[in-house]
Amino acid sequence: MSYVMALVVFTGFSVALAMGRSSFAAPPIVHAHALVFMGWVVLYVAQNTLVARGSIALHRRLGWIAAGWVVAMVVLGTLVTMRLAQLGRVPPVFPPVQFLVFDPVLVLTFAGLTSAAIALRRSTQWHRRLHYCGMALLLGPALGRLLPLPLLIPYAYEADFLAVLVFPLIGIVADIRRSGTVHPAWWWGLGAIVGSTVLVELITFSPLGAAFYAAVVAGTPGAAVSGYAFPPFPGMP
Repeated sequence: MSYVMALVVFTGFSVALAMGRSSFAAPPIVHAHALVFMGWVVLYVAQNTLVARGSIALHRRLGWIAAGWVVAMVVLGTLVTMRLAQLGRVPPVFPPVQFLVFDPVLVLTFAGLTSAAIALRRSTQWHRRLHYCGMALLLGPALGRLLPLPLLIPYAYEADFLAVLVFPLIGIVADIRRSGTVHPAWWWGLGAIVGSTVLVELITFSPLGAAFYAAVVAGTPGAAVSGYAFPPFPGMP
């Protein structure tokens, strides 16, 4: 499944680039964000490959590098979202407030699941499943580039969330087929993913979300963009 996840990420971003929906003409912070998050995909695949080959000692050493890597992901994931909102360059399938809220919430939830996986590294069954759920949560941007999100407005975010859920559900089915039971780590992982989405919705459509957006975009081009109106698609007035 780590290879499947990596393929989803590669395909999603490659398709967007090939269709002209994204380009390399982006602010430097976007490129830094891309390198760090793509680096995590490489680390995740490498860690699973090392375990499969029995290279446990190297897996553990690389794991501490990965732990530090998560900090950079949280910082860059939050900063790049704020910068895009300030520039008024929010993807047109999301209201700007929702975009500004969900990226930090999701990357923090990922960090929480990953931290729990590290803390439970001696409990292999917990460790592997929590890491898996954290990685699944990061697939949202790639899946969103593969789904027809413009046709799903105003529920593009919710549709992307449902696509993410497919991956932990695959893990649950695998558990049932293998042992007839479901490991409790899946319920914690699913609970974190669902809980993060509920939190995004609550903050987005509350005075807190509106105030957060106003504070972030104050004095920038983004201040001229309504927080709850869907931005126009490129080339449209």
